[in-house]
Amino acid sequence: MKDAASKFDADLTDLGQDEWLAQLEEIAEEYGYFENLGPDHMAAFIDEGTKLLVTFETVNSAHKLNHDEEPIGFAFVREEGWSHLAILATRNSWFRDRHVYGYFDRLIDDGFFEDFDSVLFYGAGMGGYAAAAYSVAAPGAQVLALRPFATLDPRVTEWDARFHKMRRTSFTDRYGYAPDMIDAVDRATIVYDPRQQLDAMHAAMFTKSNVTKLRVPNLGDTIERDLAGMHLLAPMITAAMDGNLTPAAFAQLFRKRQSHLPYLRGLLHVTEQRDRPDLTRRVCEFVLRDRKRPLFRRKLEELDALAAPVGE
Repeated sequence: MKDAASKFDADLTDLGQDEWLAQLEEIAEEYGYFENLGPDHMAAFIDEGTKLLVTFETVNSAHKLNHDEEPIGFAFVREEGWSHLAILATRNSWFRDRHVYGYFDRLIDDGFFEDFDSVLFYGAGMGGYAAAAYSVAAPGAQVLALRPFATLDPRVTEWDARFHKMRRTSFTDRYGYAPDMIDAVDRATIVYDPRQQLDAMHAAMFTKSNVTKLRVPNLGDTIERDLAGMHLLAPMITAAMDGNLTPAAFAQLFRKRQSHLPYLRGLLHVTEQRDRPDLTRRVCEFVLRDRKRPLFRRKLEELDALAAPVGE
């Protein structure tokens, strides 16, 4: 059920980063508030409905990668009438910053989250880590974390050497180990590609009874982009807000991958990497049933040529 219709009006398109940040601050001040959290982070709050979406993103991803060049939650303010708290980072900080800790401490002390009927923490990758870690501030909330990290503490995840610069950052103090921070949430939904070994190892560390894991094989490290491209991300966020993103509901939604060309290309690549010509053939034949795709036609012709008896 939607909150009351929103009159929220914001346009952040076609702006340089400095102009974008200035316009974001102006919009947030008009509809809620804007606050710098030290030199590397900021909070933009849009006060609209009784449902609150809390998101964690970098300025770069919100400005350059998102639809309409805006924080991902703006669409839900506009279309669903939700309130939105965007926590933005100017660098890949994993939101490990004392100013961010202090900000969430104040929200807890002020009873901020108690003013909302439903709260959802959302993020992907680094933001997925933060969504889980800071959800401890809002007992009873929902969490939707795409490809989240559990921690980058080298004593715990010495097997993950992807982020050397973060090894000096503490993940053992406040809001630290994400799998422990979700104890009091109603439901934490973890979305990951089981064929991405390191991501799957992080996902395996979320073991609480209130965790639901949704597997998205062959989406790799671009889960958020691909789900958005399939027009699945928005309905997933909406369902998660209401506590309805069950495995069965997601399985129904994820059927859309069968018509998503980037997914099908990735699946074709996986079958070739694994030297499974039988599966490669099945993928090509499936795609070519109702559409003309030169890549899949060419691959099928190559398989036919290899299967033809010598001399034909």
